[in-house]
Amino acid sequence: ADFMASLAMPSLAVGGLHPDYPGDTYHYALARILVAARAYGLQAVDGPWLAIRDLDGFRAAARRSRALGYDGKWVVHPGQLDAANETYAPTQEEYDNAERILDAYAHATSAAGGQRGAVLLGEEMVDEASRKMALVIAARGRAAGLRRMPQE
Repeated sequence: ADFMASLAMPSLAVGGLHPDYPGDTYHYALARILVAARAYGLQAVDGPWLAIRDLDGFRAAARRSRALGYDGKWVVHPGQLDAANETYAPTQEEYDNAERILDAYAHATSAAGGQRGAVLLGEEMVDEASRKMALVIAARGRAAGLRRMPQE
C-alpha cells in the first residue's frame, strides 16, 4: 500500500493488477527486490494480499512472484496459508524431476560416468546450470516435506 501510494497509483486493490494497464504494475519493483535479495543471499518474500477473502487473487499474485523466483508471500490471514504453501512449494513431479537431474549430473561428472560436463536426460541437456536450478527445487521440496517417489 505504501509503494502504491508513493507512486500515486490510482487503485485501492493492493497487489492486484490494474484493469487499465495491460502489464503487471509491480513487475519492475518485484524484479529489483528479487535481484537485490539474491545479491545479498537473502530470501525474497512478496508483499501482502489485503483482500483476505479473495483467494483466487491471492493465488494469481503469488504465482506471478513465484514465476520470478520469489521464495514466498506475506500471509496476513490464516485462510491464505494453504494457498501460499501450495503455490511456492514445488509439485511432486517438479521435485522428482529435480532429483533425477541431480542424480544424472552426479553420475555424468563422476569417474564411473566418464567425468563429463553435461549429459542427456530424456530430451534435455543437463549441465552445471541445470544442477544449480535443480538444487533449489529439491531443497524447496524437502523443506515442504516431499520425498522422492519411486520410478515406475
